[in-house]
Order: sequence, then C-alpha cells, then structure tokens
Amino acid sequence: MKKVIAIVALVFGFALTAQAQDKMMKTGTIALTQTPGEFTQKQLEVKEGTYVFEIANKGVGHDVGFVLVPKGKDITKEANHIKTAYVTQMVATGTTQKSKPTTLAKGEYVYFCPLNPTATDNTLVVK
Repeated sequence: MKKVIAIVALVFGFALTAQAQDKMMKTGTIALTQTPGEFTQKQLEVKEGTYVFEIANKGVGHDVGFVLVPKGKDITKEANHIKTAYVTQMVATGTTQKSKPTTLAKGEYVYFCPLNPTATDNTLVVK
C-alpha cells in the first residue's frame, strides 16, 4: 500500500513523508482492561498491522501503565520494550488512556503492567 501511495505521489508531482503515508494507512485499536492484579484479556490474536493500545483501569485503586515486549526477550530490560505501545500518560482508576500507533509484525508478544503486578504471560499473537 505504501508503494502505491508513493507512486501516486510521484505521478502527481508531490512527495509524502513516511509519517504522512502511515497516517493514511488504517490503524486499529486493541482495547485491554486492567483490574486489581490482572488484565481481563489473557490472550489476543490480531492481524499484522498498526494498532493503538487503549488501556482501561477498572478499580485498580492506583495508576497503571502498559508494557509490550516481543516474546522471548527479557521483559526487565527497557531496551526490549516497544516504546510506542506505552500509554501516553498513566491510567488513573476509572479512566482509559491510549498509546501511540504501534506497528506489529507477525510473531508473539507479551504484555504486562509494572505498576499493577499483572502476570507477565499475557500473550498477543500477530498473524
């Protein structure tokens, strides 16, 4: 799709930045809910693409966050975190916050919250 957009841009004599091209691509939403000590969704499966993570805090009693890591990588190392998947601000009880658009390649990922000691075996499978 990006190639088609770039070709059209060249034919009509204008250039699109990669960021503008990405905005033209469809972005999906992955909604996850945190309750005290866990995510209500333990395993998800989505198609390869670009998504915004929408994290809801349902009665945790304090702020929560969101971390996404490719499966098999050390989750304790921040260098392995997919930073665009972080919520743009902490999620207070009773609220929802979103991440930046995050492009997911085929594979498996794990997600967790370091502030709401959730299990670290929640799985996101991208087909």
